[in-house]
Amino acid sequence: MRRTTGGPEGTEILRCVRPVLWRTALVTALIAPFGGAAAENDLAVVATIKPIHSLVAQVLGDAGQPHLLVGGAASPHSYALKPSDARALNSARVVFRTSEEIEPFTRKIVSSLPKSVTVVTLADTPGLTLLDKRRGDTFEAHDHGHEHGHEHGHEHGEAEAHDDENGSETSPVRDGHVWLDPGNAVAMVREIERALSDASPERAGQFKANADRAVERIEALSKRIQLELAPVQGKGFVVFHDAYQYFENRFGLHAAGAITVSPEVQPSAKRLSEIRRKIKDLKVVCVFAEPQFKSKLVQTVLEGTDSKAGTLDPEGASVDPGPDAYEALLTNLAANLKSCLGDGAVPG
Repeated sequence: MRRTTGGPEGTEILRCVRPVLWRTALVTALIAPFGGAAAENDLAVVATIKPIHSLVAQVLGDAGQPHLLVGGAASPHSYALKPSDARALNSARVVFRTSEEIEPFTRKIVSSLPKSVTVVTLADTPGLTLLDKRRGDTFEAHDHGHEHGHEHGHEHGEAEAHDDENGSETSPVRDGHVWLDPGNAVAMVREIERALSDASPERAGQFKANADRAVERIEALSKRIQLELAPVQGKGFVVFHDAYQYFENRFGLHAAGAITVSPEVQPSAKRLSEIRRKIKDLKVVCVFAEPQFKSKLVQTVLEGTDSKAGTLDPEGASVDPGPDAYEALLTNLAANLKSCLGDGAVPG
């Protein structure tokens, strides 16, 4: 048998083999976090955005730590997949997302994942209150009534159609920010429990106990927020984009309008002028920016008005990811609304 470590011939063979060994070690190191003992003990789960990740983490508990795709202050509307995220997705047993509308980057990803990966679209959860997107620059013509029975919510698949400007019927477009209604969050927790139990039946009892605790926590949070926001119900405000309808509908609030229909679309000068006029006409107390997008637009529409500026964050850009993130997100929304609206006069 020939030795490869001695003499010039052996040295030459080592020179050829070392790069191969180095590349093999590198690949092994990259894959290691998703294999071995950790994979045997943990259930590999991926969640797209912080509020969904938080609900999943609560139900998953000690069974594993879900991988978050859209972290920091990134927006799911403009998110670009990183190599580490691609590895996590391909190694996952279950992937949780809200919807293609909220996380458009998932459209192509879902179709390319291995068959071993189960994708759960939480906007399809049975029993959710689903609202249609509001139309136009301002929403004052939409009477939500703000009753907690959610008379304007539709069970999934039972939406009302709308007429376009020519009177012809068009299909409704859903508002995708479903997690901002705590009632929806409760339903999604139960769907998360079901999906995780299907993936790991031996831990179904553990997931149910975790889900029960999560539901109790969300219901207590909802009651606290209801009391906190009661003094500012009826006060007018304008948001950066129309992301808060579910929160409004649950807690008796009502945005008068949005600066832009979509956070990716720069509003025209005409639209900004119209919003500024509506702010004056409707005696809007506050105009809210969002941390992920340019606040310069808020200052533009505030010029010549008596309204104040505030910030609302529908996805938790400033919140640390983890089990507590959902509660922190809604608590911050309520606190920022109350802080800005609290000293203003009630619109007449």
